[in-house]
Amino acid sequence: MPEITKDALSRYRLRRAEEMLASAQRELAAGDFASANNRAYYAIFHMMRAVLALDGEDYKKHSAVIARFTLNYLKTEILPREYSKLITNASLIRNRSDYEDFYICSIDDTHLLLSGAKAFYKTVSEYVEKRYG
Repeated sequence: MPEITKDALSRYRLRRAEEMLASAQRELAAGDFASANNRAYYAIFHMMRAVLALDGEDYKKHSAVIARFTLNYLKTEILPREYSKLITNASLIRNRSDYEDFYICSIDDTHLLLSGAKAFYKTVSEYVEKRYG
């Protein structure tokens, strides 16, 4: 994959993440916590894919994206390892919110997920700019 394509794909995915964050914020304001959790998770997912795109990598399964991102960027501490917990929690909350009939995520957990996603966006954006800025 040519470098310009990697850069363009990475930036596109960051824009998608930004859109998902804005959607999560709207859903939270509307009191739809399950949708806010879903959008916050997908923002994080698109951020991970944006970083992986810089290496010419992509995966169809969410678990593969998470595993590769964790291995390449968090375990190596290229990006702060603390985001591992955010990613794990986001995936768990999203799965439970989407698929469990009676799961109700607390407003505090939804706020924490969204604030974590915003911090992750800032970190990932800075990393992408540093690599291709």
